[in-house]
Amino acid sequence: MRKDSRLSRMLHVLIHMDHLGEPATSERIAKMLNTNPVVVRRTMAGLRDKGYVTSVKGHGGGWSLAKALHEISLLDIHYAIGDSSVFTIGLSDEHTACQIEKAVNSAINDALQEAEALLLQRFGEVTLDVLAKDFTGSPYLTPNQNEA
Repeated sequence: MRKDSRLSRMLHVLIHMDHLGEPATSERIAKMLNTNPVVVRRTMAGLRDKGYVTSVKGHGGGWSLAKALHEISLLDIHYAIGDSSVFTIGLSDEHTACQIEKAVNSAINDALQEAEALLLQRFGEVTLDVLAKDFTGSPYLTPNQNEA
């Protein structure tokens, strides 16, 4: 089963960006994430639309934080990248007339909704500065003058 790692990847990128001190190009971020710059631009566009990053085109351009890390929560980024379910467990729909399947699905669905609500509440309580508090450097996003 494929995992959706967009949230953790974007949190990772945003904290690196905070310590970089200059705009990060989509190409630079893509290299760090081992992905395509188009994927980076698409994901970062969602963050820009919500006001968490800005972008500048052309030489010297790239992506920059628009807010301080203490102003951005995990929940903010979760919603900005698409508000997908935090769980990948699915319900059975092969026997929709079966009362047992209905009862099982109801119990699982209720538990998942309750767990997701608690998790999203916690996401709202954690800001990116908390995640970055022990951060000392970036082996991935280095200032341009240090690049070969």
